[in-house]
Amino acid sequence: MRPAALMGLLAFLPLLAQGREIGEVDTAFKWLGPNHRIVVEAFDDPKVQGVTCYLSRAKTGGIKGGLGLAEDRAEASIACRQVGPIRLLDDLEDGEVVFRERTSLIFKTMQVVRFYDEARNALVYLVYSDRVIEGSPQNAVTAIPIQPWPEP
Repeated sequence: MRPAALMGLLAFLPLLAQGREIGEVDTAFKWLGPNHRIVVEAFDDPKVQGVTCYLSRAKTGGIKGGLGLAEDRAEASIACRQVGPIRLLDDLEDGEVVFRERTSLIFKTMQVVRFYDEARNALVYLVYSDRVIEGSPQNAVTAIPIQPWPEP
């Protein structure tokens, strides 16, 4: 495939945030492979400057977890905060995926979607897990009122 054609295809991929691991804690010791743990990741909303979200979620350890073959649990927690002046970099779509991470070898993902609550001038972020056949109703939500940011 020629570089121009590849770049054209990449333009149609959704813009998603990349998570950066902030820290982790072990939750269960495993003799073989890594321990079960909870990780905390941070990511910036790719279309909203001035918003950072913090996501905590379980990571399965053991041999399967170490090889990337284990299925992580569906539970997650999210907290998004205004960390600077909020500036929309593009049009926002309700329910738009802003973060996605694979939580099993093939079929399961954890994702964060964004909504805009116009009546309250707030951004609402929802984290949930889905699967090709059957998703999970477990979820968490956080909201950020859009407010002026003090000038330095």
